[in-house]
Amino acid sequence: MRHHFFRKKHIKTGRYITCAVISLVLAAVFILRLFQWQILEGASAVKEANQKSATSVTMTTNRGEIVDKNGVGLATNKTGYSLQFDYAYMTSSSENGTILRLINLLEKRKEKWLDTLPIIMDKNGDYAFKANSDSKIKYLKSKSFLGVNSYADANTCMQNLIEKYFATTKENSNPTAGYSKADLRKIVSVRYAMTLQGFSLNTPYTFAEDVSRETVGIVSENSDSLPGVTVQVTTTRENPNGTLIPQIVGTVGAISPEEYSQLKAKGYHLNDRVGQSGIESAMESTLRGTEGKKSLTINSSGKVTGEKVITAPVSGDTVFMTIDSKLQKVADDALAANVQAAHRLYSSCTGGSVVVLNVKDFSVLAAASYPSYDLSKYPSDAAYTNKLLTDPSHPLTDQAFESAYAPGSIFKPSVALAALQEGIININTTYVCNHIYRRFEDSGYMPKCEGNHGAISVERALEVSCNIFFFETGFHTTISKMNVYAKKLGLGEKTGVEIAENTGTLAGPAEKKTSGGVWYPTDTIQAAIGQSDNRFTAAQLAAYVATIANNGTRKQEHLVDHVTDYSRKKIISTTKPDTYTDNHDYSFLSKDNLDIVKTGMRDVCASPHGTAYDPFGNYPVEIAAKTGTAETSESDNTTFISFAPYNNPQIALAVVIPHGAKGTYSKNVAKAIYDSYFKLDQSASGTSAAKAVG
Repeated sequence: MRHHFFRKKHIKTGRYITCAVISLVLAAVFILRLFQWQILEGASAVKEANQKSATSVTMTTNRGEIVDKNGVGLATNKTGYSLQFDYAYMTSSSENGTILRLINLLEKRKEKWLDTLPIIMDKNGDYAFKANSDSKIKYLKSKSFLGVNSYADANTCMQNLIEKYFATTKENSNPTAGYSKADLRKIVSVRYAMTLQGFSLNTPYTFAEDVSRETVGIVSENSDSLPGVTVQVTTTRENPNGTLIPQIVGTVGAISPEEYSQLKAKGYHLNDRVGQSGIESAMESTLRGTEGKKSLTINSSGKVTGEKVITAPVSGDTVFMTIDSKLQKVADDALAANVQAAHRLYSSCTGGSVVVLNVKDFSVLAAASYPSYDLSKYPSDAAYTNKLLTDPSHPLTDQAFESAYAPGSIFKPSVALAALQEGIININTTYVCNHIYRRFEDSGYMPKCEGNHGAISVERALEVSCNIFFFETGFHTTISKMNVYAKKLGLGEKTGVEIAENTGTLAGPAEKKTSGGVWYPTDTIQAAIGQSDNRFTAAQLAAYVATIANNGTRKQEHLVDHVTDYSRKKIISTTKPDTYTDNHDYSFLSKDNLDIVKTGMRDVCASPHGTAYDPFGNYPVEIAAKTGTAETSESDNTTFISFAPYNNPQIALAVVIPHGAKGTYSKNVAKAIYDSYFKLDQSASGTSAAKAVG
């Protein structure tokens, strides 16, 4: 019995020992594993805990600059500061409060922030749609954004926006409490813009640009109350010579949702800025540059713990234009002065244009449009911009390339060349001018000539601008043949310039038919003197006269001379204009026929009877030209085409002053340009002396 007792006790004790040993072994294994976790693998575990993810973000680059042929800045970059929202550091709970605090800070310091919401506060403190914002309002209401009815008013849209950006949560059942109507509008405006621009980890939102250094300092001091607000050193566009060719230089602006659908495939982001018009738009791919990439490491708390540049950004290239700023300024001033002088006599005269070309390559040396504007104020200055938009004289329109007008008698050299080349007339052909043209007398149609020239040849008809000679020449040549030559000379055809341009109109049966009319023989004779439906731009007229000066060879008109890298040290490309009409072998126009017309144009200036003898009769450089007056329902258009020097042409120009009535004004513009180009000085005796052009 006792033995049995001790045997049972021994077995029980053994079990305790076994359990203890097992426990010790397990504890040792646990301690060893814990040691491995905490000591050996601790660094890795911490790293995994802190470095939750890595993401790639873009790095912005500098936009290329636009300069004139000599490097004078037209659209350049200015280094400054911008305030941006960084998605990685913003929280939904503090977002609206941060936005309002930043707005109040900037407004207190009279700094501007980017406010693009098409809803404003009216004078009664109510919500109202912003004027001239139809496209923005339409998109705001669309299914792509709010999805409200097209007839929804501003208040309805605003309430929908507030619901969108002030969501109710368990923690905050009344998120708009404490905000005024004005505060709500400001916050919504920023949130609306952030949505449009795709605010995300990869796309920061630019809240304000060109912020002063002092304001940047205050923002930095208040960074604790402005989570997610960062200061960035950026480059902004500036136009140091804003009144020079503003329509041609063009503007840069934010990408609209409609544009983004097309540009997304090219790597653009919603917060990018893109060329909207002019050279800024035409040369967008050259000016844009290449964005860089960097990798951000973000921990489990959403904080950025490191970054690494993967690809450095490459700045855009610099575009050198063909424009000579000094000559452009002369053209601008002369055009403005003469349009204003004409306006004092003829109130309907409110604008004009002039284009100057290099005869050899058709590069544009100057292209003035009046009225114009200051690109350094448009469109950044809202009041100034609104004034431009409502100006009935349309200063935003580039009249040199986009506005087409009846040319008048400057069309006659084209008719003369067509008739000569087709063998309808020759240098000895004469028609009798008795002041009244009687071919259609039976129908009662008897147009007149300003003079009574008697028997007159083509050279003299050009010199004195005889209508009756060209009525008869046009009648025999026919409208179809006249238009074949006019097109090859550049009339009714695009010049090929890089920016938007008007094709113009060549009068003829087809054009007449589109307007519901019928072409009659009397229309042909009117077309022959630059009337009827003929409508051309100053750029086309300049190409036309340059083609005559260049012995019948017409090249592509162009505004870009060459492109360099951003530093302007390396040439990337040089413009080589296309040849549109090749007359090097005189297969289009014979040398003899060209010389006949050029002689007539020289006599326009050189002969005392010529229509441009004043002011070019005793000019030190021999000029060839043709004057024009086109009848309109108001005062007549005045036009002028010319090239110089006569024997070795360097430049050609065309001046158009709609409703300018007197040819004096267009000739004055041309003379000012020639004076500048040929560097003419007035001597003590009052006569001009030409200097060599360097």
